[in-house]
Amino acid sequence: MDGDAKGLRGGLETQNYRLVTHRSCEFFPCHKGVPEDTYNCLFCFCPLYLLKDQCGGNFRYLKNGVKDCTNCSVPHGPDSYDRIMEKMGLVMEGAKMLP
Repeated sequence: MDGDAKGLRGGLETQNYRLVTHRSCEFFPCHKGVPEDTYNCLFCFCPLYLLKDQCGGNFRYLKNGVKDCTNCSVPHGPDSYDRIMEKMGLVMEGAKMLP
């Protein structure tokens, strides 16, 4: 699945759907290290979370086994849309119902 939505939505002249910044959110910015002018809130809850160690982000596992993404900025950087969409095939594959 590529990050170009032209095939999904017809010929788009803009790509405004790729970046959403929600400055009025009580948690903004929720991760450090990403400049506020390019902070992307589109993937507030990262769709790559369930990919475990294949997500490509900066995470760690806590002692109780929970994945902690506090230090990850993958879904919030200026290139986040492309990075997330590159991995969506894996997410969709993992979500398939087994026979």
